[in-house]
Amino acid sequence: MNDIEVRHLRYFVAVAEELHFGRAAKRLGMAQPHLSRAIREMERQIGVPLLERTTRHVSLTPAGEVLLRDARTALDAVTAAVRRTRQAGQAEPVLRLALKADYDGGLLPLIFAAYEREPAALRVELVLGGRGEQEPALRDGRADIALLPRPFDDHGFDVEPLLTEPRLLAVAATDPLASRESLHLADLAGRVLPYGRPADREGDAPDPSTPQPSGRCDLAQIFNLIELGRTVWFPPVSIVRRHLRPGVAYRAVADLSPVWLDLAWPQESRSPAVAAFVRAACSVAAAHPPQGAESLVGVP
Repeated sequence: MNDIEVRHLRYFVAVAEELHFGRAAKRLGMAQPHLSRAIREMERQIGVPLLERTTRHVSLTPAGEVLLRDARTALDAVTAAVRRTRQAGQAEPVLRLALKADYDGGLLPLIFAAYEREPAALRVELVLGGRGEQEPALRDGRADIALLPRPFDDHGFDVEPLLTEPRLLAVAATDPLASRESLHLADLAGRVLPYGRPADREGDAPDPSTPQPSGRCDLAQIFNLIELGRTVWFPPVSIVRRHLRPGVAYRAVADLSPVWLDLAWPQESRSPAVAAFVRAACSVAAAHPPQGAESLVGVP
């Protein structure tokens, strides 16, 4: 069998995701007949059908489903290789750290200070994004290391647990819940989290597929909505300490899980700068365990 070229994988992924040759051809900027011939040639080279075609419908065969999964992984790896090669060839290499704004346990300034004392330290470039965006940034080479909340797909990563931090309920100070001394998730029935998720169905861990605020402006908007009684939220204690608001009360919820933050980086990484950052971050986290929530419960 001849080797499949990267461009052919891109063609197949476009068709497999669109399940329509016309839309896939438009997405790829090519003629539909040329795309159809390329897919048929792939099937001939591989030796199995990848798509079921009718006049009205295109679907994946079991073999096509396998190729779609592996082709996405392969294309991510190629993209990452190109980006990391460009990064290594820069006159002034940097360490690209992916994270969600404010989700650092309040430790990031201390980590940076400790990292700068490492002989292998590079200038740090932040890759900011919402929840769930750090993992793709690692996989496609936009980031060298990431600080990210669980759960996430750690396949292909080395992972170092960094900290576990309590979360509190942020609720309008005028809300009847603010007068309760003891709360459970079930007590939050009818309340919604930012972007509409029911608060009482938060479960054991944050959902990485749920859109989350990615910057300070978004946090300000969320706190405004909380003060107006339109939503509730479960911020980590470190965020509460940095964003105290007069119209927001904070309460402990007995069965609300904490947030777990991990450091992750590609398993194939041999970067001394990455290793130095991991050492610095773990040292700082060990020396500064998360503070308790007791002093914040009841604020304001």
